[in-house]
Amino acid sequence: MSSSGHGHTPAAWTGVIISFIGFCVAGAFIVLDNVPGFWAGIVLIGLGAVAGGLMRAAGLGQEPKRSAAKPAAQAQPQEG
Repeated sequence: MSSSGHGHTPAAWTGVIISFIGFCVAGAFIVLDNVPGFWAGIVLIGLGAVAGGLMRAAGLGQEPKRSAAKPAAQAQPQEG
């Protein structure tokens, strides 16, 4: 599974970490019954998505896979 490189880029890690902090902030302020703090956490979640997207656009993300690059596997008759 790790050989596919799914999400192992600086852009992915940055976006996930910022969004995770936003989830923690929003969750804490929900428990504390603080509405502005909750919305601050929601804004952090959105900023994580934006930061990851900008970093990917800057070339720090995973390159898109091209489906035409790999030839389709051909069925081979068995000998025997």
